[in-house]
Amino acid sequence: MKRFLGLAVLAGSVILDSPQPTWAGEALQVVYPANGHQTAASQIFLIGTAPPQGAVTVNGKVIERSSTGNFAPSFPLAVGDNTFSLQYGNQTLTLKITRTADPAPPTTLGFVPDSLEPKTNLAQFPNEPLCFRAIATANAQVSVQIARQTIPLQSQVQTVNLPANSAALTQENQPDPDQRAAGIYQGCTAFSQPGVLGKPVFQLRKDGQTLEQPGLGTIEILSPQMVSAVEVTSNEGVARTGSSTDYSRLTPLPKGTQARVTGRQGEWLRLDYGAWIKAEETRPLNQEILPHSLIRSLRSRQVPGWTEVVLPLQVPVPVSVTQGDRTFTLTLNNTTAQTDIIAMNDDPVIRRMDWQQTTPGQVQYQFHLKPKQQWGYKLRYEGTSLILSLRHPPADKGLAKVKVLLDPGHGSKNDLGSRGPTGVPEKDVTLTVSKLLQEALQKRGATVVMTRTGDEDLYPQDRVDIINKTEPTIAISVHYNALPDSGDALNTAGVGAFWYHPQSHDLAVFLHHYLVTHLKRPNYGIFWNNLALTRPTVAPSVLMELGFMIHPTEFEWITAPKAQEKLAETMAEAIAAWFTQP
Repeated sequence: MKRFLGLAVLAGSVILDSPQPTWAGEALQVVYPANGHQTAASQIFLIGTAPPQGAVTVNGKVIERSSTGNFAPSFPLAVGDNTFSLQYGNQTLTLKITRTADPAPPTTLGFVPDSLEPKTNLAQFPNEPLCFRAIATANAQVSVQIARQTIPLQSQVQTVNLPANSAALTQENQPDPDQRAAGIYQGCTAFSQPGVLGKPVFQLRKDGQTLEQPGLGTIEILSPQMVSAVEVTSNEGVARTGSSTDYSRLTPLPKGTQARVTGRQGEWLRLDYGAWIKAEETRPLNQEILPHSLIRSLRSRQVPGWTEVVLPLQVPVPVSVTQGDRTFTLTLNNTTAQTDIIAMNDDPVIRRMDWQQTTPGQVQYQFHLKPKQQWGYKLRYEGTSLILSLRHPPADKGLAKVKVLLDPGHGSKNDLGSRGPTGVPEKDVTLTVSKLLQEALQKRGATVVMTRTGDEDLYPQDRVDIINKTEPTIAISVHYNALPDSGDALNTAGVGAFWYHPQSHDLAVFLHHYLVTHLKRPNYGIFWNNLALTRPTVAPSVLMELGFMIHPTEFEWITAPKAQEKLAETMAEAIAAWFTQP
């Protein structure tokens, strides 16, 4: 099943459930949630419809509906099972919704299942902090035994739970005290000698009773004298700030990048410049030298549509990119400069380049750019030389030489997207509006590339690959929105814009403001968001959420043919206006 991981998925929202029946042929229908739905949210909304005549009740209380009969009320959830009985005329629908909660410390002697940390095999250098954590019976003595040492774990007076990233979409991103703090135990130590320490054994004591439970992972202290290096084998190695997909992405590592391994945690490797990468995206190198390089002269060259800066290196080193409004900063790690000459002629993109050795192993190149708008970049290794490609701006203002990529969100029966109160799937509306937008842009002289023109079943990476292959001038992913279960579906509506790279920010802001102003639509907001369709670097790439499928009245605007035509025309006007602005 190929799914686009859009905002609603990230938010744990409507499209997480498999497609639900809508009780065909019956007057009352509920599209979301499904009977038996489970959630950690403190409330739930019910999305559905019934004929506008008469009343719909939930647990005996009449709910608000739109003029066409759509509804989206929210109700609080108690921990455990919650029952909602919906009635319209003689028809009754019953839903059981279960609210889950983090397991509380046991009242008898014991550890909470799956609470012992570290949870996987772990390897690190000598004298680094090695920390253990457990959730267990309150007011007990907890310790860890490993390598003939006993490490006491202290009960935490207060710990804080951070909200999920999706809480920013519902303005609920505030930390909360962990109610289980009395049963959370933590402690750290360090080991100076290399070797395999084995698995830790957690020990719990209370009221004269003792319980022991082995940890899940083996712990190893690496020898600093043993060099272990890897090479990135994927086209864009996903580097992160920590050892799971919950951690933030860093600049992808070009294929061929080499780095020393300084730690391991489960399937993740820590590289010498601080990033983590999955081992499956690398291969081990049989060498006993550190992946470190000198860099001397640099030169630039122009190829059609791009300026390429060639940085000759001895070894393909890890890199990172930072963009500003008029600057582009490239950092080379594990690198020492011996630079005296740089060959850089007058260029359509680069006004000047400065460099500095920021630390003994890090060289930074800052490109001061001519155009107001950055148009994209690429990084690759050719042998051991790093090639930075900076895209030239369009030759003329207007749309005549502009290539716009449109990505109608979702697609196929396996990827419906969010669904409106009547069951209409997001995938159908995004395709309809994208085709109308395609026609409107082509009338204005633009070339348009569509990631899909029917019910194609595409992974997010399939869509990204099309962007990278076609190299459009801009890329726009077209979507309609939903909310996490904790959101207020009845009172949340409007246009939202999402961007990731600074080169895409101005486009996202311009399109958002234009649509809100000219269509007089509610303003949901502008968000920096780490989404697959905002991550391409070859062009400004934005994701537009044009309204909320789950909002009872906005859904009616979303699906109205005349409104769809006006929306497409206004979006085309906005794109044309952005290209012609000073």
